[in-house]
Amino acid sequence: MRLSCLPVSFFADIIAGRMTVGEWARMGAGVGLEGIDLSILFVADRSAAGVAALRREIETAGIGVVMVTSYPDFTHPDPAQRERELELEQEVFRVAAGLGAQYVRVTDGQAHPETGRAEGVAWAVEGLSRLVESVRHTGVIPVFENHAKPGAWQYTDFSQSPDVFLEIYERTADVGLAINFDTGNAASYAEYPVAFLDQVLPRVLTVHAADSAVKGELRHVLLGTGVTPFAEMFRHLIQAGWDGWICMEEAAYQGRAGVEQAAAF
Repeated sequence: MRLSCLPVSFFADIIAGRMTVGEWARMGAGVGLEGIDLSILFVADRSAAGVAALRREIETAGIGVVMVTSYPDFTHPDPAQRERELELEQEVFRVAAGLGAQYVRVTDGQAHPETGRAEGVAWAVEGLSRLVESVRHTGVIPVFENHAKPGAWQYTDFSQSPDVFLEIYERTADVGLAINFDTGNAASYAEYPVAFLDQVLPRVLTVHAADSAVKGELRHVLLGTGVTPFAEMFRHLIQAGWDGWICMEEAAYQGRAGVEQAAAF
């Protein structure tokens, strides 16, 4: 297994330009990570030249990009917007390939009040399936996450409830959509998070290691200090022969010390 990190604690600073992606790369390398994750929101210049320059800046730090997180909204009630979401996500994969990333974290979409369960599941399956087929040539693998809510969204994730996620999971089996399993979201929203992991484990390629202070809602805390049953989850992964990237979702807002403590845990 190898360790990377999505720097949620630094999102606001990186997006606002108070911290550069290069500084994050140097920090990641300095604390002993084997790779780093980026949000697509970090990439302001998505031209070929801009992406190439950003990749050089990261690799100069002696580290590479593992995963780019993205936020497609395939459950939007407007069909024109759903089509636009697919086009935007295809751009994300172009950027991720230019950065040398192996994976892009994808979502199904938001729980729009106008979107019912049946139609939302159908739109999510359609959008995700079309995405998988349209980005195969990039060499970057889409990984679908049991997700909650990013700051970029108005509503929570359509499949925040595990039963909805599992329905989409089952209906995307034919296209080979892989899974990025988020431990914190599972601990927050699944009654039995380890059993939830077991249900999707055959398609888990990557893991978002996140922790929550409580069950019932996601309240990020320093990894290892919340309710997430890491030991049991990792034991099940190892017993299944899993040997992929653990991408920490570090959101303790304790600066470099938080990343170091999370990595040590």
